[in-house]
Amino acid sequence: MQSLTILGATGSIGVSTLDVVARHPDRYRIFALTGRTQLARLAEQCTRFKARYAVVDDPHAAARLQTLLSEHGSTTEVLHGADQLAAVAQAPEVDTVMAAIVGAAGLRPTLAAARAGKRVLLANKEALVMSGALFMAAVESGGATLLPIDSEHNAVFQALPAGYARDPGAAGVRRVLLTASGGPFRDRAVDSLARVSPDEACAHPNWAMGRKISVDSATMMNKGLEVIEAHWLFGVPAERIDVVVHRQSVIHSMVEYADGSVLAQLGNPDMRTPIAHALAFPERIDAGVSPLDLCAIGRLDFEQPDHRRFPCLPLAYAALRAGRGVPAAMNAANEVAVDAFLAGRLSYLSIARVVDAVMTRLSGAGDASIEELEAVDAEARALASERVLSAEAA
Repeated sequence: MQSLTILGATGSIGVSTLDVVARHPDRYRIFALTGRTQLARLAEQCTRFKARYAVVDDPHAAARLQTLLSEHGSTTEVLHGADQLAAVAQAPEVDTVMAAIVGAAGLRPTLAAARAGKRVLLANKEALVMSGALFMAAVESGGATLLPIDSEHNAVFQALPAGYARDPGAAGVRRVLLTASGGPFRDRAVDSLARVSPDEACAHPNWAMGRKISVDSATMMNKGLEVIEAHWLFGVPAERIDVVVHRQSVIHSMVEYADGSVLAQLGNPDMRTPIAHALAFPERIDAGVSPLDLCAIGRLDFEQPDHRRFPCLPLAYAALRAGRGVPAAMNAANEVAVDAFLAGRLSYLSIARVVDAVMTRLSGAGDASIEELEAVDAEARALASERVLSAEAA
């Protein structure tokens, strides 16, 4: 019986995780669930899964959640604040932590879980994008087990040899190929992208995701973040990580070996597959996902990504090559720019422009400590906000 904390329980990954957990009540119990704004959903989750703790951002949200839990007759104890997020991630009673808080807010509790030696199921890209070297050092020093949840990285993990130790040369790995659906604008004329609306950008053709990550998929910043994440997870340099557009989203990623072999992981586009894989690893359990019918799919297509259509992808490669605090600056600027786009304050094509400008300004940013990275994050957000205001005024 594994005791599980889910950081970000009300988001799409958290909901899918609880769906898998519900199928195996003999294997998993919930220690803590955390959320931010969807308090009614969090109250229902805590009640159904008998969570010992619930954690939210602030005392106002905590009071509202407590009222909702009382109405459900739940005995879940409500906590609030960043320190309590870290506390439920590193609690001695916890075996496994699903790190699914979107954005920089998930960094500290995920680091806390790694330092405490937990089994960390990593769905939070930003932990590695912002603090790759620090995070991997925390995993090693804490004796944590790190299992990737992103469908692409989970696919690579499955295609690598057992016991792979972040040494591509020793394992005969030539390349890692990350697949991308191409999002909702893969066939749209480039000169029409200036008129894209938030709802159009969030209409992903294959995956059901939150609005922020849907926009990142449309710009392919999401894939850029995954390139940086793959570098840290698997020890592969930027020049040996390629992105290929695969519109069916059936092959989730591939590993090419020195002998010419290419190993791929296939499956229906459903996040319950990588979640179940990581929860039960090295065993396999039912995820509730329908079997893959290759005959019904009929064909698998591949193409190179068009950098004119997806300008955020080369920005991510540039950030990875620059190193230090530049990926953290890129990530922060992107979060601000995407929020502004979703609020109708910034055009779609201006997202990449804001990110590029902030990266240029912070090209010498440092990454010696978590505090230094958080300072880079704050400065990048301020610079990006200034750029958004300038764009509004133009």
